[in-house]
Amino acid sequence: MSSQQQTTLTAAQGGMKWLPREASRENFVDTWGDWGSSSECGQLCAVLLKRPGRELSLVKDFDAMLIHERSLNLEIMQAQHAALAQAYMDNHVAVHYVAGSRLDKPNAYFCRDLMLMTPEGAIIARPASLARAGEERYLAETLSCLGVPILMTVHGAGTFEAADVSWVHKDLCFLAEGLRTNREGADQVEHMLREIGTKNVVRVQLPYGVLHLDCLLNFLDRDLAVIWPRRTPYVVWRTLRDQGFRFIEIEEEEDAENYQSLNFVALEPGKILMPKGDRRLKARYEEAGVTCIEVDLSELLKGGGGIHCMTAFLRRNDP
Repeated sequence: MSSQQQTTLTAAQGGMKWLPREASRENFVDTWGDWGSSSECGQLCAVLLKRPGRELSLVKDFDAMLIHERSLNLEIMQAQHAALAQAYMDNHVAVHYVAGSRLDKPNAYFCRDLMLMTPEGAIIARPASLARAGEERYLAETLSCLGVPILMTVHGAGTFEAADVSWVHKDLCFLAEGLRTNREGADQVEHMLREIGTKNVVRVQLPYGVLHLDCLLNFLDRDLAVIWPRRTPYVVWRTLRDQGFRFIEIEEEEDAENYQSLNFVALEPGKILMPKGDRRLKARYEEAGVTCIEVDLSELLKGGGGIHCMTAFLRRNDP
């Protein structure tokens, strides 16, 4: 095409006033808002929670519904959940809520499982259990209303729960396979993570009987991780060691399981929000220089998960 012909085209046809779209963080924020995360310990700015509702008072088959204890007091659960939200807000974290739910989905307040936030948007999970199937729809609807971009939804034969991914930084994350995330689901997630530029996706296998990767690994600071010897996969320890990490190893197994004290959320490097009750592990965190803010979750923990399980990250700054 000659230059003379080119000038007759409109901008819509690629003519003189055609402006190509550029990939940049500024354009992303202008279009979608300030969302994204590629860390477990960078400054936390926004989270998504799901209030416990009437669905928890209707449970009859607790085992089938994946609820760990049968004596649930909904009023106490709701009060403790409100206190958790207030603790976030007191630490300058914006709190958003999943808008809808179904009365046959009592596990839906464990939001972490249902979405993985990446630097460019959310990956919607596909829970492995029939008891949780469909929870992701309401979370996806909420993200759409908030303006959070959805990169993909795990589909087909894939199952994936986002508690099986742990970000170290934007170029490195762990992706686990096990009971809740199968090979097909992990493959789909890895493909998307690599497509958006994640350089190193380390695949790990979870031991039999472990629910999620975040049951075995969490991050207190830029170079300080909590791991569970004889449970945490060796490749996780080796990779973090090669990155210069220090470690706190879980020793009090019964306390860790009862209090979910490994299942904390970092508010910023060296400052965490953790369940109240585990004095020994809290003391070890503090000896390592970590500031610990406790919140009573004793009734909520009966559902089988902790703060990390209840919290979907919407925005974190790089540590």
